[in-house]
Amino acid sequence: MATSSHYFIFFCILVSISLAQSHAYPMKLSFSTHFSSLLLELNFLSNGGHPSPKHGGFHLGSGEEVVIQVPKGCSFDHKTAKGSCPIGDCGGLLQCNGIGGIPPATLVEITLGTSQSPLHFYDVSLVDGFNLPASVKPAGGGGAGCGIAACEVNLNVYCPSSLVVERNGKVVGCKSVCLAAKSDRYFCTGEFAGRCKPTVFAHLFKIICPNSYSYAYVVKTCVAPRYVIIFCPAH
Repeated sequence: MATSSHYFIFFCILVSISLAQSHAYPMKLSFSTHFSSLLLELNFLSNGGHPSPKHGGFHLGSGEEVVIQVPKGCSFDHKTAKGSCPIGDCGGLLQCNGIGGIPPATLVEITLGTSQSPLHFYDVSLVDGFNLPASVKPAGGGGAGCGIAACEVNLNVYCPSSLVVERNGKVVGCKSVCLAAKSDRYFCTGEFAGRCKPTVFAHLFKIICPNSYSYAYVVKTCVAPRYVIIFCPAH
């Protein structure tokens, strides 16, 4: 029986996507943005015992087949592949080589199915906090349930003061309650696995971003040949 394996993609601003290797048909992920300044350093982190693609990261430049442009923040030397990001940094490396990025950060997560279990699970997660708007949308979809997953507004504007993360006097991210409290009760782990309840802040984030995953156990499902991920989508 085929099993799902996952890849997590971490950008400097920490957006992650998990890819199952043994799915039933060819898959394509397309990336785009509505920002026009600065290029993104794209980093991968794998789990499930699989090596990180491209040694954990690579640079996507203007004019290439896939171009990702994001707001300023990350700074890398392309000769040494060393630098830093205010959020999602993985030890100053461009190629993260399995090192996770530093939250808080928006996560785009997709787990692709197998021939035996063809459903794909996807979400835009605020469980690890927020640092920029993002969306994922199935294309050429496979029926009911194939809706958009997104947080398309700047949640930093609405972030409670106790959860705000600042760099040089500017708000660069918003922690989730589980990150701030560092408790199993809010991470939905340990004795609270499977029975935790959303917090007041999780409800607030859900009201502002109704198509997001603001606490555990809420994901969308679909069977589609292509998924489009947009950073800072027009709203």
